[in-house]
Amino acid sequence: MAETLKSRPKLIDSIPASFILTDIHTRILYVNQQAEFFFGYTKEELEGQRLRFLFLEEDLLYFLPNIVFMTRYKNGFEGEVLLKQKDGTKIFVHLSTSSFKEGGEIFLTFFFQEIQRLKVLEREKLEMERWASLGRLVEEISHQFRNPIASIGGYSRRLSRNLSPSAKGQTWLTQILKQTHRLENILKRVEEYVRIPRPVFQQERIQDVVERVLPEFSKKAQEKEASFRVDTRRMEGDGQLFIDGELIHRVISHLLQNSLEAIQARNRAGVKKVVDVSLFDDGDNVGVSVVDRGQGISKKNLNLIFEPFFSTHPSQVGLGLTFVRRVMEEHRGRIRVDSRLKRGTTVTLYFGLRAADVDRSKRKEVQRLSPLKTRKTQPGHLHRPGKG
Repeated sequence: MAETLKSRPKLIDSIPASFILTDIHTRILYVNQQAEFFFGYTKEELEGQRLRFLFLEEDLLYFLPNIVFMTRYKNGFEGEVLLKQKDGTKIFVHLSTSSFKEGGEIFLTFFFQEIQRLKVLEREKLEMERWASLGRLVEEISHQFRNPIASIGGYSRRLSRNLSPSAKGQTWLTQILKQTHRLENILKRVEEYVRIPRPVFQQERIQDVVERVLPEFSKKAQEKEASFRVDTRRMEGDGQLFIDGELIHRVISHLLQNSLEAIQARNRAGVKKVVDVSLFDDGDNVGVSVVDRGQGISKKNLNLIFEPFFSTHPSQVGLGLTFVRRVMEEHRGRIRVDSRLKRGTTVTLYFGLRAADVDRSKRKEVQRLSPLKTRKTQPGHLHRPGKG
């Protein structure tokens, strides 16, 4: 049978699915080109192997034997299966099997259809529904909490004005107002995190986004006797990305705020408080690194920094990095955090949508669907170390 198929390769290779033929013992006799491409093996590597070669270790004891049993003695198997490719990647497929007899021999056929992308879309849909539901819940909670908090703050301020500065109650009222402000800040941060809008992707240079963010922090930096140092020496490319400039603006703002607080907390005498912002475009990656020489983060806490409400500072809400990671995931990017106690922290953003990698038809589609026009920015001046 295998020889017959090999004599007609064009017929089998035209099938728009991965096809594998085995004997009754699941020894692979023939694979088409789609199967080669899909699993990453050549025909020579696959033919002669047992089918178990493509299954996960945990499925070899029960799942695979049941598939073979249904293929041989029932009407075949049809369903979703998780398999592995040559490079170790696990991938979901839809598997359809059947058996037939020819020349006194029984043969088993296996058709594989890749459904990984459908799984991703399904997961994204469920994620969107979950965030929509959580958003409604937070909105209701915020509404119920905001009015009482506003009342407590308002009445406390009135009482404070009616008491002399030296009155004993002033200390208590100050604490009430402080905690009221903290509650308001928590509500604001939770709403910001839950209500992250879907990105409006537009072509924009990462340099331009950074140039818009930095002036907003100049006053804060001066108050803390700190400064920013921007390095663009690794910008070998043009830095063009497909991003939501407003969301990435907020992301970088969170990182700069964290860095300023970190160097302020350490506050070593005689040591300059500097936050380094490094931009890079090396052809493979475009991104931003924010480096501070603050207190740093312990190994134990480093595993928790993206958890909602986790913070090493009691006065902080602990949603900044959670927000940053979620926005980067929406941009098909990633975030890396390197930190050592008493040495400082480096946070690096890697962006996944380079403008040069987005084909023109997709670019036009994104721009057509975008409700915002491309924002025109007036480039500022970035200091380039080593270039004056």
